[in-house]
Amino acid sequence: MTALDPRDTEVAAATPSLSDATGGVLSRPYRALSIGIVSVVLLIAFEATAVGTAMPVAARELDGLSLYAFAFSGYFTTSLFGMVFAGQWSDRSGPLSSLTCGIAAFAAGLLVSGTASTMWLFILGRAVQGLGGGLVIVALYVLVGRAYPERLRPAIMAAFAASWVIPSVVGPLASGAVTEQLGWRWVFIGIPVLVVFPLALALPQIRRRAAGPASETAAPFDARRIRLAFGISLGAGLLQYAAQDLHWVSLVPGVAGAALLVPAVLGLLPRGTYRAARGLPSVVLLRGVSAGAFVAAESFIPLMLVTERGLSPTLAGFSLAPAGATWALGSYIQSRPHLEPYRERLMTLGMVVVAAAIATAPSVLIHAVPPWIVAVAWGFGCFGMGLVISSTSVLLLKLSAPEEAGANSAALQISDGLSNVVLLSAGGAAFAALGGGTVAHTATEATAQGSHPAAFAVVFLPMAAVALVGAWVATRTRTESR
Repeated sequence: MTALDPRDTEVAAATPSLSDATGGVLSRPYRALSIGIVSVVLLIAFEATAVGTAMPVAARELDGLSLYAFAFSGYFTTSLFGMVFAGQWSDRSGPLSSLTCGIAAFAAGLLVSGTASTMWLFILGRAVQGLGGGLVIVALYVLVGRAYPERLRPAIMAAFAASWVIPSVVGPLASGAVTEQLGWRWVFIGIPVLVVFPLALALPQIRRRAAGPASETAAPFDARRIRLAFGISLGAGLLQYAAQDLHWVSLVPGVAGAALLVPAVLGLLPRGTYRAARGLPSVVLLRGVSAGAFVAAESFIPLMLVTERGLSPTLAGFSLAPAGATWALGSYIQSRPHLEPYRERLMTLGMVVVAAAIATAPSVLIHAVPPWIVAVAWGFGCFGMGLVISSTSVLLLKLSAPEEAGANSAALQISDGLSNVVLLSAGGAAFAALGGGTVAHTATEATAQGSHPAAFAVVFLPMAAVALVGAWVATRTRTESR
């Protein structure tokens, strides 16, 4: 996701308390807008936590365990195109159209996945969801940049993080119960009807505060950036396909994907991103490194607990329940004005904690280790992510001019989504290569036919190493002038 934040002196004067009735994000001028857009994030959070819990059952019933990673990275692949398009659209016309169209596509994708009869149709639904998600997330952060003064942006970012608390606890439990009692399809079909209220609440304020171009001389759509966006999305998809189909012939789509992806990435991200140049390039790179390592690891946690430890989908999903609360706590801490001078140190600490959490999770492959260790480790990991993700959003807005908010927000989201695709593809390829596509469905079956703990270990341990790289990148986010 993408966002930017206030100057140091303005941050010191920030009023991040959500209950500040004199000028906070819930004061009268901002109340309807804040409640509306935070509710949108709340529903996205419910979708993410609920779908993650239902995914192992869906993949198993659709005979698609070997394609498990596609169900996650298919979402991120199409979201890459949506992000770039949304950045152009929002800078030219304002975030309203991108937001409404994105929510519609998101809901349509849920319905396609929920009614799918094959794993590939299920993945198609996730891809439509991803397109909508890309449109929504960039539009939301452009909206924050336009509608809120700089002193309030850390507070609304903290509110976004806080909106994950209830879904992180209720989502896995509700999803697990629905999956076991009614079937996994209802987890997908039931969400779209909930999007109407928050959108209707926020629409008038969005029209009033953020309609139209960022400036009177807004540039037209950049056809080159749209072509690059298509290239990055198609290239990521081809690379993912090659990674999942481990045959020599897969080198062809793999090489074609790289040929499309590399120039597109170089053209869409800030110059110097992949050498961690100081300032904005390192902010964008850190977002990708942190999100990619974390999401790639988290995607395999429910599957690992269900197949290797015999937990029910409900209990496996509940292992992620502390995530929302600790993530929100980390985000709240980074919003404190007196900690602004230490933001880079907070992000470095956060990445070290994330690396430790990812490295600890596969310890449950040793059956003497209790499964609840995953919940504890992931609670700490999400605290670290709360420090990092909100801070990258704040720094991005700080380093962007108003007319660049859409393009820079898209770059941040591209880094986020692309690293998710690449690292999920790499993890999925390693998982499949070591027999992960044929893991047992229960602990009894695992004992009878031999489990594949190495298939999971080879996902988690490299992601922990990537997170440690992120700790170094965090030290590069401060510009020389700050």
